[in-house]
Amino acid sequence: MTPFEKTSELLGRILIASLFLIAGLGKIGAYAATQGYMASKGVPGALLPLVIAFELLGAIAIILGYRTRLVAAALAGFSIVAGCVFHGGADQIQQVLLLKNVAIAGGFLLLVARGAGEWSLDARTAARTAPGERLRGT
Repeated sequence: MTPFEKTSELLGRILIASLFLIAGLGKIGAYAATQGYMASKGVPGALLPLVIAFELLGAIAIILGYRTRLVAAALAGFSIVAGCVFHGGADQIQQVLLLKNVAIAGGFLLLVARGAGEWSLDARTAARTAPGERLRGT
């Protein structure tokens, strides 16, 4: 694999995860407003701490390339569910936001299929694993 390909994989992971990192931090800064928005969509505000932890820890795991396939699958599902719940409106802006979530899920599914790449904790762990063994969830 060329350095360009390795760099592209790393930058791709950083870019897709940055959305969740920034969103998680934003939810901390606007905690009450976020709880109110969740409640307006029928989602219990008590789930907010779990959402924040999931977004932040998931983003960090993707950036580091740690258990990438498992985390990417979870974030893909989260993106689809969140898109349907929060952007299911009929107006054009909500449709675009829903499609954004679908596209993000698509990017995560590529990580599920290909893994994190050579510049990742998954690759370092796999290099230490005996030949023929496969790490589960990477």
